[in-house]
Amino acid sequence: MTNEELFAATAIKTWTTVTARLEKLLSSLSDDELQSEVSPGRNRVYYILGHLAAYHDRLLPMLGLGERLHPELDDLFIANPDRTFPDEIAAAELRKMFTEVNAKVTSAIEAMPPADLLQKHEAVSAEDFAKEPLRNRLAVFEIRTAHAMFHAGQIRLVAKS
Repeated sequence: MTNEELFAATAIKTWTTVTARLEKLLSSLSDDELQSEVSPGRNRVYYILGHLAAYHDRLLPMLGLGERLHPELDDLFIANPDRTFPDEIAAAELRKMFTEVNAKVTSAIEAMPPADLLQKHEAVSAEDFAKEPLRNRLAVFEIRTAHAMFHAGQIRLVAKS
């Protein structure tokens, strides 16, 4: 296995482990538990679920993996804070969107040649990438994985209550 293949396999394994654990954790919570705040006055698990689905969906075009599945989630879960709008999407549908997006990201990233992970992502210009080659697809993928782990920790606070 080449170093590129090892880096890619490690990043993908971490992603799949994190997303699988998150999906299991979220499926263990009732719809009522999704309405719980992670701490008083903070985001609800429902909002975090939508937030993660939206950010993972953004990976598709960012990494050159294809079109987004659910751009409608941005306004509800990225551009505005929790409780800005009434819950427009049923909890079961939001869980399904999250799983669907994660599956598409996973299958697309697994199909990508490992060397392509070290190429520039779509939000950086060729000129800026030449100056900062660490602004690559692998870096974005790892940051999104860490982001998911952070929110998994928040959700665990509710699951243990």
